[in-house]
Amino acid sequence: MMTPFNDFWKLSTRIRRSPCGWRRVDGAKLVKTVAENMEEIFRRKAEATRRLVEAAEEGAPAARGEPGSAGEDAFEGQFRAGSCAVTVNPSRLAEVILEKFSTEYEYFNAVLINEVDEDGNSVELGGEFILEPNDHFNNLSVNLSLSVVQVPTNMYNKDPDIVNGVYWSEALNKVFVDNFERDPSLIWQYFGSAKGFFRQYPGVKWHPDEHGVISFDCRNRKWYIQAATSPKDVVILVDVSGSMKGLRLTIARQTVSSILDTLGDDDFFNIIAYNQEIHYVEPCLNGTLVQADRTNKDHFREHLDKLFAKGIGLLGEALAEAFTILNEFNQAGRGSVCSRAIMLVTDGATKMYDDVFAKYNWPERKVRIFPYLIGRESAFADNLKWMACTNKGYFSQISTLADVQENVMRYLHVMSRPKVIDHEHDTVWTEAYVDSALAQAHKLGVSKGPNPVTTVAMPVFSTKNETKNQGILLGVAGTDIPIQELMKTVPKHKLGIHGYVFAITNNGYILMHPDLRPLYQEGQKRRKAHYSSVDLSEVEWEDTDDFLRTAMVNRKTGTFSMEVKRTVDKGKRVLSMHNDYYFTDIKGTPFSVGVALSRGHGKYFFKGNVSLEAGLRDLEQPDVALAHEWTYCNTDEHHEHRYLTQIQAIRLYLTGRKPHLKCDRELIQQVLFDAVVTAPLEAYWTGLALNKSENPDKGVEIAFLGTRTGLSRTNLFVAPEQLTNQDLLTAEDNEGVFNADHFPLWYKRAAEQVPGTFVYSIPFSSARENKSVVLASTAIQLLDDRKSPIAAAVGIQMKLDFFQRKFWTASRQCNALDGKCTISCDNEDIKCYLIDNNGFILVSEDYSQTGLFFGEVEGAVMNKLLLMGSFKRITLYDYQALCKEYAGSSDSAHTLLDPFATVKWLLGELIIFLLEFNLYSWWNVDSAAKAERAQRRTMMVPCDTEYPAFVSERTIKETTGSIECEGCMRTFVIQQIPSSNLFMVVVENKCDCSSAPPVTMEPIEIIYILQK
Repeated sequence: MMTPFNDFWKLSTRIRRSPCGWRRVDGAKLVKTVAENMEEIFRRKAEATRRLVEAAEEGAPAARGEPGSAGEDAFEGQFRAGSCAVTVNPSRLAEVILEKFSTEYEYFNAVLINEVDEDGNSVELGGEFILEPNDHFNNLSVNLSLSVVQVPTNMYNKDPDIVNGVYWSEALNKVFVDNFERDPSLIWQYFGSAKGFFRQYPGVKWHPDEHGVISFDCRNRKWYIQAATSPKDVVILVDVSGSMKGLRLTIARQTVSSILDTLGDDDFFNIIAYNQEIHYVEPCLNGTLVQADRTNKDHFREHLDKLFAKGIGLLGEALAEAFTILNEFNQAGRGSVCSRAIMLVTDGATKMYDDVFAKYNWPERKVRIFPYLIGRESAFADNLKWMACTNKGYFSQISTLADVQENVMRYLHVMSRPKVIDHEHDTVWTEAYVDSALAQAHKLGVSKGPNPVTTVAMPVFSTKNETKNQGILLGVAGTDIPIQELMKTVPKHKLGIHGYVFAITNNGYILMHPDLRPLYQEGQKRRKAHYSSVDLSEVEWEDTDDFLRTAMVNRKTGTFSMEVKRTVDKGKRVLSMHNDYYFTDIKGTPFSVGVALSRGHGKYFFKGNVSLEAGLRDLEQPDVALAHEWTYCNTDEHHEHRYLTQIQAIRLYLTGRKPHLKCDRELIQQVLFDAVVTAPLEAYWTGLALNKSENPDKGVEIAFLGTRTGLSRTNLFVAPEQLTNQDLLTAEDNEGVFNADHFPLWYKRAAEQVPGTFVYSIPFSSARENKSVVLASTAIQLLDDRKSPIAAAVGIQMKLDFFQRKFWTASRQCNALDGKCTISCDNEDIKCYLIDNNGFILVSEDYSQTGLFFGEVEGAVMNKLLLMGSFKRITLYDYQALCKEYAGSSDSAHTLLDPFATVKWLLGELIIFLLEFNLYSWWNVDSAAKAERAQRRTMMVPCDTEYPAFVSERTIKETTGSIECEGCMRTFVIQQIPSSNLFMVVVENKCDCSSAPPVTMEPIEIIYILQK
């Protein structure tokens, strides 16, 4: 019978005899290197943004109108710091700007480009705009020479302020192009105007949704708000007196919600509703401020719907409460310890409350007041205007729901004045996020992304002599950095099989981590609502004292170690290991980066040497591939290198034909070594494929190998279209391939087995899609030592029915002289199972049980195995989970009286069967019974869960036991199959144990109780 694994021993010997050595990984040095690599990426992106800021500030004054130039007399007043109004002659301004527009300027509106009217003519503000597909920009059709301008749906495309800003910001086109020429790894660059328009490079077509709306407004994006304003503490006061009934209360709720949109993770807030009494919107959080992260803001939004209007409004007491909270928090050094503001949402104030301001805010006026007058009536507007003017704030009147967003945004200009007047060009960085509104407008398909990014942004100020000291914010410039680009800087080959790099923000949120699960379901592109605010403590949950998180948030450099449990295979399996953590800060950013190395083989790597000629020859063989997301050579730094494959780039680099290519010489040397050492496998596998007698029924479909350098070799024994699971070793099989943040699952599991043993499993995703296969793999170590580096892993994919057929054939054979078996799996008195070391069934008489957890089928037996120590339960926690929210007789024991004797004949044949080869998840999939329940309409909401995983005890090789069921004893036998992770389980079948509860892996939601 064909055995693709037989040559694995020769490969192991070949590696050991090659000229190579191994050494310990220096974690502290490694994390420093990673931090420096990331720092360089961030520095280049920040420089590109700074060039945009300088160009914008230089171009803006000419558009405003220098003394003696056209447009100077368009402004009849000025916006003074602390004042309440702006006086502008809009008709004169429009006349001046539109005259320039018609003669000198072509304005490409992102929505209208390439649009034509009924007569086939280009629509106004549209025109012909050349677009070409570009894989660097998610394969969108873009224009690399020009930018486009997007105007929010609720604003007029020809508004004079917008036309003026669009005109002077045209100067950014040259800088956009120049930046991209300097750094081809740049993606989107943009300028968000304080007037509302958004200039984006490269130019791309925007598409409204099915309602004809584009919800994107650059001014309520985090990057804009963080760059435009300083961190702030905010108390929102909402009038819920009787006069606020009906539409006014609806507008007030929307106003509060819009204010929350403008707050970021560096801000702190609370909401107080008032009438004749003070009501904290969240009673559990009275007298304090909370961080304005998405979870808290969404929680408060839910409570807004519970507000109702009645009684009279006592504003004085509400103001006093707000001042008290803000001042106490600030004096205690809590909150943002920066700007402070009170947002007042009301339909009027009967007096000025100067006594309250004199007591709490004057003369320093450190707390700004922003009144929002709800409704069309202006009877009490003067009192509110006075409050704003005497407390360095701004007054706005909101008459309709359509007025809310634009009026709320105005307070940002006032809050930005101190920064603008001092000309603080602070560089800000966001957490990892995906702008879904932007992705929708770009019409990104499900298969194309979008991918998480972090944004670097800087404010743009007016530097005109007349307005330089008046604090005019023109907008914010920014550029995106894909998280994928950061991951490419990681030297994955030095991290070991289970090692990884992670990074967090100054708030403890994950920037990158292999355990971050942003999607509702693997394979989908719909992201969870709170994916961008997953805390480090939620994935490194074993650190119960938060030592690692605290040190990294405080930007310390150091080390830490702890026992961890890492889940694999979509959370169904668990690997226990000891991790050493090394961490430091990334200079010039608010981020910190860490490296995790697992003890044992994960702390060592080996180096081999081969000739350049031999290495290149074997590397370029057709069965060889390199990890798609690993960086052997950086092909992003120069446009001419962008279309090179990694193997092409390696050849050009080593032959000196591309001296400007930056490559990892050490990694390349090792990948050449791996290519040479593994080259004989190609001929061996090819010979097996030609020898049809070895695999007559084509049960074994594919053989594959992977090495520590990301090199892989594959050989098909059937035509590609005949593969039972065609996703194996493709991008669709995310856990099964070398990725930017992990080794393949079959590689990782093989590495944790005793050297020389083989791991068998049924992929859970395959079972769900009815692509039933069995994977088998084994690791190749440099030495027979748990600490020895693992050089490679070899595996095969075979059809499940082929594997099961071989099992049943072996189980029906025996070594008796007369050829008659005392007992076999055909006997109705017993049930036979083949399970793996995590308790999942590979073979059962009932085919539908394949892939299920053994405890669900044989709950009583599994419980006994747990009590006897053959298996152990490991408790795990998932802080990124989603939960559903709903709108025999006594004689029968004699059969297995001597259980080990009765199954030895089975084991003898099974060992031969397995050595010939020697070669599922509630996150994504449930059993058929659960699928029935899923048909009901449910909503998935974020939650925390506790759930079990199970693993066999390695030291126990064979066990027998009995269970009392309904008055009779049920006996069972379990024995490990040598050199594998499999167990043969034979269970006596005459006793009825169906009343015993199953042992499941179902998660249980953790309910938190707030203590008042």
